[in-house]
Amino acid sequence: MSPNTSTGSCPDERGPRILFYSHDTFGLGHLRRSRALAAALTAADPRASAMILTGSPVAGRFAFPNRVDHMRLPGVIKRADGSYASRTMGMSIEETTEMRAALIRSTAEQFDPDILVVDKEPTGFRGELLPTLDMLQERGKARLVLGLRDVLDEPELLRAEWERKGARDAAEKYYHEIWVYGLREIHDPTAGLDLSPAAQTRMYWTGYLRRDLGVVGTPPEQPYVLITPGGGGDGAMMVDLAISAYERDPDLAPRAVLVYGPFLSGDTRAAFEDRVAALGGRVTAMGFESQIETLFAGAQGVICMGGYNTFCEVLSFDKPAVIVPRTTPRLEQWIRASRAEQLGLVTMLDETRDGWTPEAMIGAIRALDRQPRPSQAISDGLLDGLDFVTNRVNALLRQLPREAAE
Repeated sequence: MSPNTSTGSCPDERGPRILFYSHDTFGLGHLRRSRALAAALTAADPRASAMILTGSPVAGRFAFPNRVDHMRLPGVIKRADGSYASRTMGMSIEETTEMRAALIRSTAEQFDPDILVVDKEPTGFRGELLPTLDMLQERGKARLVLGLRDVLDEPELLRAEWERKGARDAAEKYYHEIWVYGLREIHDPTAGLDLSPAAQTRMYWTGYLRRDLGVVGTPPEQPYVLITPGGGGDGAMMVDLAISAYERDPDLAPRAVLVYGPFLSGDTRAAFEDRVAALGGRVTAMGFESQIETLFAGAQGVICMGGYNTFCEVLSFDKPAVIVPRTTPRLEQWIRASRAEQLGLVTMLDETRDGWTPEAMIGAIRALDRQPRPSQAISDGLLDGLDFVTNRVNALLRQLPREAAE
């Protein structure tokens, strides 16, 4: 968005407002994706502002750009059996969802967005977004966008999940556009959803969301391999495997910089800390790095899980990477990693094919310095997502009724 695409030129005139919904019941992916988009849109138009609605318990640890703010929704946690509970003592999940829904609608009424961008869940967590979608649709002053990552789940499981949640009907009913943050030739997340031809014509493949390659801090002493399980909530296996590799092979090089992530904590992390300390500096570790871009920039290569945001960072910083994808509760990471390996973007350490053993990890780390960079496999359009989204926002703003855009 540029100033000359907006109506009027008075400095105190209302600029474009973009509201992001990021339910974030677990992990960092949705918040980080919304934050990257908000930063790009406000950087492109100095009159634009953005608000991110998020349930992430660590949202306050992130720095947000000028004219980008966030509102923390009451948190929820996912139990081992797949059900949800409130993080707020004394409140049922139904009460918490009702409170979240009211906060979302109230914020939308007051912020009065020109564009609402919803991340992944068409109806929101437990349908909490539906009152806001109804309100904005009735007003008719905003454009509603559903943003999907490149891979959601296996088509059969996703179809059943969307039917259960009423997500397909919501995608058809409410959303003016559907953005897929990836490339169609890599994966179509809507395969098997039976979207109508009308909905399919509203779909856009944006390319992946480039991470900021601007000013970064001073990286640790080089060379090093970056080991990151993303948010860390499901990363204990990969971290254990990486530490075991350095324990098993005293000559393994280069050294490793390990970022646990904010959700790998407690006794599990304490045990890892003891093992890292015994390695005499060959592995150094930290809990959470909000500026992980600095660590990516300085790394010789990356060992990571297969989450969307980490994958974007691997591509953006053009780093040789080995992905160790989780396979439960979704096959999302495995689908992304296996397809990316087929295209030559990364290599994968597959549990069935390669084995999750210290020896397999040792081989993967040693091979990183001979592995091609992602840019040697695909370059055109791969990382065009932020520019593409900026152009689509410009187009949507031009569609608004004049009184809504002013």
